[in-house]
This record gives sequence, C-alpha cells and structure tokens, in this order.
Amino acid sequence: MKELARILERIDGRGYKAYRDIRGTWSFPDFELIVDHVQADPFAAPSRLRAVVSWNTASLPDAFFSSAPRTRAARDYIARAFRAAAAGSKALGIDAGAQTVLERTAVLFTDAGVELRYTVHLPGRGRTILGHQARTLLCEQLPEIIREAATAERLDLAAMQRHAEVVEDQVALRAALDEQGLVAFVGDGALLPRRSGVDDRPLEGAIPFQAPDTLRVELEAPNGGRYSGLGIRNGITLIVGGGFHGKSTLLSAIELGVYDHVPGDGREAVVTEPSAVKIRAEDGRAVHAVDLSPYINNLPYGKSTKDFSTELASGSTSQASALQEALEADARTVLVDEDTSATNFMIRDERMQTLVAREQEPITPFVDRIRQLRDEVGVSTLLVMGGSGDYFDCADTVIQMQEYLPRDVTETARRIAREHVTGRREEAESSLQRPAPRSLDTASLQPEVKPGKRKLQARGCDTMVFGRETVDLRAVEQLVDSSQVRAIALILARLAQRPETISNPPEWVAEMLEETGLVELAFRPDGDLALPRVAEVMAALNRLRTAGFVGKVTRGK
Repeated sequence: MKELARILERIDGRGYKAYRDIRGTWSFPDFELIVDHVQADPFAAPSRLRAVVSWNTASLPDAFFSSAPRTRAARDYIARAFRAAAAGSKALGIDAGAQTVLERTAVLFTDAGVELRYTVHLPGRGRTILGHQARTLLCEQLPEIIREAATAERLDLAAMQRHAEVVEDQVALRAALDEQGLVAFVGDGALLPRRSGVDDRPLEGAIPFQAPDTLRVELEAPNGGRYSGLGIRNGITLIVGGGFHGKSTLLSAIELGVYDHVPGDGREAVVTEPSAVKIRAEDGRAVHAVDLSPYINNLPYGKSTKDFSTELASGSTSQASALQEALEADARTVLVDEDTSATNFMIRDERMQTLVAREQEPITPFVDRIRQLRDEVGVSTLLVMGGSGDYFDCADTVIQMQEYLPRDVTETARRIAREHVTGRREEAESSLQRPAPRSLDTASLQPEVKPGKRKLQARGCDTMVFGRETVDLRAVEQLVDSSQVRAIALILARLAQRPETISNPPEWVAEMLEETGLVELAFRPDGDLALPRVAEVMAALNRLRTAGFVGKVTRGK
C-alpha cells in the first residue's frame, strides 16, 4: 500500500497515461488490491479494479453458505453495501443492481476470499494526473469502504440475514408452483404498483394485494413459513377489468416474478414459473426462418410461411414470431397484454368473418389457438383482455381487477358466454405442435468492427450493440438490467467463436451457461455482468438482423 501511495505521488502532474504504472497487485492490511485495467484518459470508460478480502478477515457467518440462494443473496448484499459506503464518492462504482437479486459478477466468493469488482474514475485535471487525490482515494477512502462492505464486524448482519432469507423464500415459493399446478403466485399484502415507468420502487400508498377466497392458495417457505395469496393455475387465465384498475400492473408483477426481489420491494411474494415469456407485437423487427403457418398461412400468390423471413415484420407477424420463438425456447407459459398486441392477431369477430371470408384471411387468430396451446402443447396462457369477451369461451379462470384488487368472476364470465353467444366461427383448421429449434450458422454472427476489435455494448436495457449492428430490445420486457444485456452480447460473441452450425441454439446457450458460468463468460475480469435467461438471449439473437437461421419442422410436446 505504501509503495502504491509513493507511485501516485510520484506521477502527480504527469500525463494521464502514467497511471499505467499502478497496474498489478498491491497488498493492503485487510485485502489485496488488483488493478486490472487503467483507463486511457479521463474521458474513457473507468478503470477496473478488484479487492480480495480473505475469509479470516471477512469472517462471514456460516448461515450465508447454507444454500445457493443465500450465498447469491449475500454476495448481492455486499455489492449494495459497497455502493452505499461509496455513495459520497463519484469516482467509485459497482454493479449492485436495483430491485432484483440476480446472479452477478460484482461480488464473488472464491477460494481466496470475498472478491469485489468495481470501477474507479482516476482523478485528473484535463489529461494531467492528480496523484495526491488518487492516493487519498485508493489508499484512504477505498480501504474504509471495503471494510464497511465486506467484513462481518462492519456489516449489518441482521439486515444481511433478512436479505438472504427473503431471497431463499422466493426460490422456495417458485419451486413449489409446479407441484401445486400453478404458473404464478401473488402473495397477500404485495404492493404491485411502481412509482413510475423509470422508477421501479413501490408506489407510496399503494393498495395491498388481497386474493379472493375462491382463488387463494397457501405455499410453504423455509423462513417466512406459510404464505397465502392468489394462485394462478395452469391453463388459460384472463385478467379483465376497466381501464386504470390494475390489469397491466398485475401482469407486469407476474412477468417479473421470474426474478427474486429485494426486501421492501413489495413483490417479494410474487413468483412465476421460470420459463414464462411475455410476448407482444413489434412492428419493424426482423424475423428469421420461423414457422408461422399455425397463425399465418395461405398468403397471396402461394407464398409459404413454414420458413418465413422478413426484414420488416408487421404487428401480427411479429407477435406470431415472438410466440413461436418463445415456444422454441421451451416456454411453458406465455404472458400477453391486449394493449401491446396486434388486434388482428388476437381476434376476428363475427361481423369481420362475415365480410372477409375465411379463405381470404391468412391469419388464424390467437383466440382459436389458445386452447390448442393448452391441450396439445401443454402451454398455459395468462392474458390481459379489456376489449373482447370472445375469450370467455375458452378461459379456465377469469380475474377482474377492480380498484387494484382481484375478484374471481369465472362463473359470471361463463354465464355471459352462454347467454350472449357471439356467433363467431372457430378458424383453426389443423393441430398444433411446439416448433423445433432452428439451426444457426455461427459465421453469420460478427462481433468485430475490424479484425481483432470487438464491439459489445449495452445501452440500458433497451439496446445492444453487437459489432456493427444495433439491436432494439425494447420489446423484450423481461430484461431488467443493462448488465444482462452486456452478458447477452458476450454469449453471442462466444457463440460466434463456434466453428460449426448449431442445431439447437437454446440448448447450446443453456449448456454453455451451466458449464462455463457467468464469471468465465467475459474475456477479462468483469464485474458488470448479470445472468440473463435463455429466453432473453434467444430474443436478442432473433432480433439480430444478420443472424443466419435455418428453419426446421415442428415437433411434439
């Protein structure tokens, strides 16, 4: 540490590149400091550093190592503790996340101890080094922050224990869904509304969720004991109600129930089966060799849709593609909101059927396939629907949201369906199967902008830069962190290194993440990665306009 301090004082006033002298490993009294990358100038991306605190120094209680969820939560808590301790310094940063507790690379538990990966904006005036400020930052402020974040004597162990228990309970509740025949669970007392579209914290004064007695179930968790709440069963579930009464708010909470949330988020008891995928219309996206024939067929002039590609998909085409791509990635539940759907994909009423004959309409609406998805493919659907009662005929459960509280109106909806027969004719004319994965020509993936120089970037959750291409991810609504987008770009870069065609990309991604892991994914030590699901990796790959897919025939369940 003293030698590092001397170097920083020596290079004070020199050109910014002299900061390279501090690269390497430095011994501090409580930890090892590793300088992996020094920024080229004050305006470049910040420098990347690591600190390794030995297990003897950290002295974390054994309770944080008793299960994988607890360990992940403990690492997450330490990253948040570092961020809180460094809040007074604009120079220090760590990827600690927001409302979700994801698998991250910001804090690792290694054989050597607790490893923290963070960034530092090394101080300068223009391109001149401010060495004395750097010495204060790295040799005085940083050690204090690391003690606050990674040693038991300075951590709030009670809050850390609560953090671990809440995450462990969510994992247990999610694991219990399948044996109870559920696709989702929303606990009584949950606070679902968020403060705004850019602030994911709970809305102050939000109405606590309360399940109707007819749909209430109880699930068991190791720390919180018995949880009571709304159980959404396998099959077809409609969420109905007037505008601004909480339909989409409920669906939004459920779509993010595939992730664990921090204590105080309000959605700690909202869990969803892990494969659930939200689909929507997305005008203008690319589609690659997707079999759309179950939903769009018999195009004018005999154009086939069994191996359909386009650079500029319409709303209905994009939504049909999103559904088939989700099923290709083995989704067992699809989530749909009428507000973000293509009307002609969702429904064709009796009057339109009378005006436009079946043989003149290429689209088989979702309402005529939704039962087949359930019965023939084994896929459940959770659908927000405020404008068409035609779905009453096929729903297993109908939930009405009224002033942000759910009511079970299943029997009422069935009675209305009997008494008000729509007269529309079902238009599905063939059986339904899960689409087989398409093959991928890995040579089509080009992460380099020039030989030897990759360009892999995330711009928030909405945009991924992969080589020369910018990928729009705004419709991939279950991405919650830009660090997931960075990880996806690296996964696709790894995929590009494969010399042969991949016959089953979703399976390859799952196996690669299982075998390689998130830490080894990066080409250098990286603390800014968070684990995406296979579904989101495939969603990004499907939107990559240069991706070279080859279609296949459908398969069974």
